[in-house]
Amino acid sequence: MDFLGSHSPEMLPGNRKLPEGIVEAPHGTTIVAATFPGGVVLAGDRRATMGNMIAQRDIEKVFPADEYSAVGIAGTAGLAVEMVKLFQLELEHFEKVEGATLSLEGKANRLSTMIRGNLGMAMQGLAVVPLFAGWDEGREKGRIFSYDVTGGRSEEHGFAATGSGSIFARGSMKKLYRPDLTEEEATTLVVQALYDAADDDSATGGPDLARRIFPIVTVITDEGFRRLTEDESSALARSVTEHRLEQPDGPRAALL
Repeated sequence: MDFLGSHSPEMLPGNRKLPEGIVEAPHGTTIVAATFPGGVVLAGDRRATMGNMIAQRDIEKVFPADEYSAVGIAGTAGLAVEMVKLFQLELEHFEKVEGATLSLEGKANRLSTMIRGNLGMAMQGLAVVPLFAGWDEGREKGRIFSYDVTGGRSEEHGFAATGSGSIFARGSMKKLYRPDLTEEEATTLVVQALYDAADDDSATGGPDLARRIFPIVTVITDEGFRRLTEDESSALARSVTEHRLEQPDGPRAALL
């Protein structure tokens, strides 16, 4: 960031010339995360919208930030992907210069600063609101951080969601989440939440069995970042879809 600011400051997100009026651009939608003993799961649907149109059916919204953390993007897709690439580069540069990785708190704070630098664009409707998750080596547990458009950072406990379908995804996880989930149960939980979000939010895409487009599901543990393979995510999505044929509204939580 310092190098870019010295040589080409106009390329920094906060220094771009603001567009006139409201700009229509593809937007990524729903991202969800959940912790479990031993790690954290971060997942996202695959749909990008532009107004009332589907701009892309298979967009990628979840990216590794480094070996032990990941970012899920919601908001203006183009700016979000550019921000993630710059974030990845900064973390790699820090590790090479310092000879050690930045703490998870430090990574979350750095991402907060980058989001704040995009505030001018956000005021024009081009907001980027990511969800950041990773394995904290010091505390030996998975952690989740959410943000607002001003870069305000909050740590979420248990589960979190962002994007247009987040209200429905969060409601789904609120009823199904338990602190003693296994890794397999946590991945099932986030897919159930994305399914519920797609059920009520037109901007969120559910599993597309015909086109073989399934949610991106990633797991971060003390062994590092891992993205579920297509076969794994396919099996998980198909299992959830098959159970929804019997219970369209999803699994039931106990009343007491």
